[in-house]
Formats: sequence, structure tokens, C-alpha cells
Amino acid sequence: MTDTTTSPATRGLIPLPEAAARGLLLAGGTATAASAFLAWTWTSKFPGDLTINGYPGGLQWLTFTAGLLTTLFTLSLYGVRGLGWLLPARNNAPLTLAALGGFGTTWFTVIAIASNLGGVVNLEPGGWIAAIASLLPVLGAFALPQEGTAENSTKESLKAYITKPDAIPAAQPLTPWLERAVITLATILGLAVFTYGIDTEYGELFIGYLIVVVFFAWALHTAGLMDRFSRLVAHNRSFTLAMGFLAAIAFPFTQTDDHYANIGVNILIFGTVALGLNIVVGLAGLLDLGYVAFLGVGAYTAALVSGSEFSTFSGVQFPFWAAALTGAAASLLFGVLIGAPTLRLRGDYLAIVTLGFGEIFRIAVNNMDGVSGPDITNGPNGIPSIPDLSFFGFNMGEAHDIAGFTLGRFANYYLLMVLIMAIVVLVYTRAADSRIGRSWIAIREDETAATAMGINGFRVKLIAFALGASLAGLAGTVSAHVTYSVVPTPYQFAGSTPPNSAFLLAAVVLGGMGTVAGPLLGAALLYLLPEKLVFLQDKSLLAFGVALILLMRFRPEGIIANRRNQLEFHETGQLDIPEQTTLTDEPATVTKAGA
Repeated sequence: MTDTTTSPATRGLIPLPEAAARGLLLAGGTATAASAFLAWTWTSKFPGDLTINGYPGGLQWLTFTAGLLTTLFTLSLYGVRGLGWLLPARNNAPLTLAALGGFGTTWFTVIAIASNLGGVVNLEPGGWIAAIASLLPVLGAFALPQEGTAENSTKESLKAYITKPDAIPAAQPLTPWLERAVITLATILGLAVFTYGIDTEYGELFIGYLIVVVFFAWALHTAGLMDRFSRLVAHNRSFTLAMGFLAAIAFPFTQTDDHYANIGVNILIFGTVALGLNIVVGLAGLLDLGYVAFLGVGAYTAALVSGSEFSTFSGVQFPFWAAALTGAAASLLFGVLIGAPTLRLRGDYLAIVTLGFGEIFRIAVNNMDGVSGPDITNGPNGIPSIPDLSFFGFNMGEAHDIAGFTLGRFANYYLLMVLIMAIVVLVYTRAADSRIGRSWIAIREDETAATAMGINGFRVKLIAFALGASLAGLAGTVSAHVTYSVVPTPYQFAGSTPPNSAFLLAAVVLGGMGTVAGPLLGAALLYLLPEKLVFLQDKSLLAFGVALILLMRFRPEGIIANRRNQLEFHETGQLDIPEQTTLTDEPATVTKAGA
């Protein structure tokens, strides 16, 4: 990066020489990391024990990580040999975001100590040092010059500090084995980051973790590293999927508490259902507000035929493969029965009909108790005592030792869901890349135009509705065995706990419509947030709402963006009407086509 301290067209928001700004970044990042080795409070009542000099604890590890990454970005800015790959875009935005991540987690910790323990008097000198040290790189980052900020407004100047430049230099080509090595390292790092987040023992640590992860993922995006990694993934799609599933299989072997495996299996169940909804909403563009009912159909079907003594068919016990197929087939049948008379509707009218179906399902199973209706679902009491699955003598309800690791009940079901997830991802990707998948996208973009081109819109939408319903039903068959019982309460449009239709729709929209990884990431976040933010009690929904608003404002296409949606939601200029040259007797002029 060239020195621009004397150019009137480039300046920072804070009037400091560029050399001083870089010095603040380097000194502040180093001091922030070093401050984690000081005692921040005198009492161990604050979780994580931040009272030890010379060894970080709890949230101090996050401050150390943030300070270290800020220092590395700064050294890359200085052009230190071997670190240039960290800033392929050669811009200052990653430094700003890295500094803000360190500042956010450090000041959150200091404020939490004062709030939980009763005042700032509970801070040791190390806590004050950490707060001041984390502020220095923020000041340095906003003092760095940005191209064109002299003539831009303050809003545009601030935007330059947190956005990615339009043009990023092309990366040097890598050999195939080196590309796969990079993907493997990224997979291992991703597994480590996810495992750390799911293992956080208290809410304050999880919030600090979120601050660091969000800001540094944002920093990697603005640096251009995400774009380069996406190109590697595109060149090695099959290898990346294989590594992703290997990481998923490895997760329960990293856990010592089966409770976290329970979180993992529920994330996979809801992620599978969200992926099915992604076919309906993300690919076909049909707004379904009662989709959770198909999960309920699969769960109730499995409960009825899996040998529960409270089932109406108590003498019937299908093997799991048969129960899974029966649940998926029942959901598919309901999808066709509901879709056939309603899919000729569009937009809000279709959404209202699907919302009605979801409520009808919940009310119907609640009344099928032999008093208000036929005795099938045992009414509000549901169907309890669903037996655990057993495969070739392997009882999934019991703990098993494998290669020196003990896998509990939930870990067993987690591995089963990984297998089912692999099948669902295969079905989704093959369908999305097929002729019918392209028809779904055409219907989503403009149904009238697609119909005019010969696409049978009703048939295409009905296939999407039926396929999405069957995938939800398949996940429901596992959900019934994991929870031991099924009851009508969870299968509603909105509620405080998943599953519900609003939760599933939010997972698709937040994660990224039309992608494979998006709904899985959205389901993971939406399930983990209520689980980890219990200490906020009634304020957890407020915190989630604020995060939702911010994400929709700055990333409306979702966390993992579909390329088409990304172009539609952002003013990149790639969707503008192309310019053409009009030849006349006069000198050539350039006009907008259609102007």
C-alpha cells in the first residue's frame, strides 16, 4: 500500500499521520493480546476466573485472540514477508473490523464485570489496561487514509472502513493438492471454532465469542479471503462436501458431555427441515408459513408405527427404515393434498392458505383423543414412550465405546442424522442442478414469463411442495425417537422454542436462500442463541431482534449468499441496463438503452 499522507484526496476520519495510525494499530493490537495475561478482577465470582496473572481465563482468551489477529493484519499492512496473503484486497477495512472485534469483546467483559459484581471498583488494574489497550487500534484504524474520503460525506467515509472494494487482484494459481490442503485446514479451523462456541459454559462467554466471530468473519470478507476461498470451493466442490461431512462426523468425538451432542442432533434435524423449506422458498419462491406441519406429520407417523405402547397401533413396530419411508411418504401425500388445490394461488394468498394448513394440523392432532375426535394421536398428551432405534444389535439408546471414545445416546442419533443429512443434501443439489431445478428458479423469478416459455408452473410448484414436505417428514421420523414422544404444542407458526414455522423460515432467510450451507448455518444460529442466552431471560428475544434487524440491513441476501440474490440486493452495477453507442450524422454519443 502506497503512502498517501500528503494527498489531499485521502485522509482518515481521525487527523493523524499514517505512520502514527499504523503505530497505534500495532501497539494497540499487541497490548490488547498482552493484557489478557493480567488479572482483570479480584474475585473469582465472575465466571471464567479472571483473577490470575500470567494465564488468561474465560473471556480473556477471546481478547487475546482478537489482539493477535489485529496484530497480524497490521503486520500484513506493513508488508511483512509471508503475511501478504492476509490482505489480498490491500484495503484498510479488515483492520478496522478486527480492531472493533477486540474492542467489543474487551469492553463487553469489563462492563459485565462491573455490572455483575456491583461496580467498577471490582476491576483490577489489568482490566483498565485492557480497556485502554483495545481502544488504541480502533483509533489507529479510523486514522488510516481511505481513497477519496476528502470529498465524500461522513457516511460514505465510514462505509469505506467496513466494506470490501469492488476489484480484488486475482490470486496466484495453486496446484490441486495445495487447494485441497487449504480446504482441509479451513475445515479443521471451522470445526474448532464451532466446537468452542457450542461448548461455551456461560452466556457471557458465548456473547464474547459471537462478537469476535462476527467481526473477524466480516474482516475476512472485506479482505477478499472469502472470495478466494469460494473460488477454491467451486473448483473442488465434491472434495469440500466430503470434508464438511467428515468434520460433522468428527464433532461428537470432540465432546465429553452428551448434552452438546443433543444440541448438535437438534441442529441437524432442524437444518434438514430448513433445507427442505429452502426448496419451496429459496428455489421455487413459494412462501410457506405452515411448513412445520410436515415435520409433525412425519413425527406422528413414526410414533404410530414404531412400537409405542400408547400408540393406537401398539402392536405395530416397523424397522426404522420402513418407519422413515412411511413418515416421508405420509408428508409427501399431505404435501400433494394441500398443494394440488392451493398452488394456483400466488403471493400472500398462498402464504395465508399454508398458514391455515399449519394451524389445522396442530388443532386436528390436539383433538384426536377419542373425545373431541377419533382416537388416533392421544390428543394433547401426545404419544410418549417411543422406543430407541436398534440397528443389527446396535441400540442407539445406550452408550458405546468406539476407538477409545464414549458415544452417548444423543451422539448416536447425531451420527444417524449426519447420514440422513448427506442423503438430503444429495437430493437437494441434484434437484437444484437439474432441469426441474432450473424451472423452479424460473418460476421464482417471473412465473408469467416462465409459463409463457412453456414451463408448466402448477406441476413444477407441486413437485417442489411435495419434495420439500417429504424431506421434512424424513427428519420428523428421527425427531420422534430423539425426544421419546410427540405432542401437538411445538407444531405452530411461532413460539419461544423451535420447531415452529417462523423459526424455520428465519433460518432459510438468515442463512441464505437458494444455498445448501445457508439454512444449516441459520438453523445452528437460531437454535444456539436461545440455548446460550438463557441468562438474558425475557431480553433474549430483544437481542435476537436487534441482531436480525442489523443483518437484514447490512446482509439482506443472508449470511451465505446465493450469487443471484447478492446481485439483486446490492447496487453492484452488474444489473444496470447496458450502455450502447448510437451512430448518427452528429458526433457519436452514448445513451442508455431504452432511455
